[in-house]
Amino acid sequence: MTPVGFVGLGNMGGALAANLVASGYEVIAHDAADPARRPPAGAAVAPDVAAVARRAEVVVLSLPDGSASEQVAHAIVASGDGRTTHVVDTSTVGPAAARRVAALLADGGIAYVDAPVSGGVAGARARTLVVMYAGSDDACARVRPVLAGLSDRLHRVGDEPGLGQALKLANNFLSATALAATSEAVAFGVSAGLDPATMLDVLNQSSGRSAASSDKFPDHVLTERYAAGFSNSLMHKDVRLYLQAVEELDGPHSLAAVTASVWEAFDRAERGADFTRIYPYVAAS
Repeated sequence: MTPVGFVGLGNMGGALAANLVASGYEVIAHDAADPARRPPAGAAVAPDVAAVARRAEVVVLSLPDGSASEQVAHAIVASGDGRTTHVVDTSTVGPAAARRVAALLADGGIAYVDAPVSGGVAGARARTLVVMYAGSDDACARVRPVLAGLSDRLHRVGDEPGLGQALKLANNFLSATALAATSEAVAFGVSAGLDPATMLDVLNQSSGRSAASSDKFPDHVLTERYAAGFSNSLMHKDVRLYLQAVEELDGPHSLAAVTASVWEAFDRAERGADFTRIYPYVAAS
């Protein structure tokens, strides 16, 4: 196996890089936001993005937004003597940013595969994370073994960068809406005198069931752990990107506008909080 580069070692990136190591890859890792952040055991540390590009043909990104992906792509292209031929971006950046990054890399002769992920840090560690990837036939075939090192659930969703992002934004809009709506419903039930655990037992056997009621509430809200590993700021960013993308296509977005306003207010009130803390925020509103 040739070395694989990895840029971005936050909650998700650290788990994905660890999966590559466990799959037998030599991983050269760097965190652009915090170069002192340590990679998972078994991965080598690179001092900067250029050092990653000099050693790895395939570089995986796990970054907070499109601006960060563009900056790292610039650094890869500018490295000059780099080996990198393919970039896999697992970040959620939106369709427009994915197309910009693809064009930027193409100018340097580097192929781009748009590959956002869904399933949270726990899903990454369990290898149940969904990877929804899009790119040319040749690029997807080249990076498929690396994608398989990240997770066991791979879905090619199109042949153009940006299509993976479109599906990821649709997914996160549904997730954000369900979590906010479930928070309101449970807060209502508690105010009416219901026990929240009883509510969830019944909801999860009824038509109101969702990942919010079956996963986020039992594991993080009822336990008051609030440690899903995804911030309200990132969810606000993703819903905002979804709303922007829908508006650009002149699509229906009445629910998206409401959901975006809820997450914007929560982010403003408790910036950087775990996104499952939306329940106490909603309940206190």
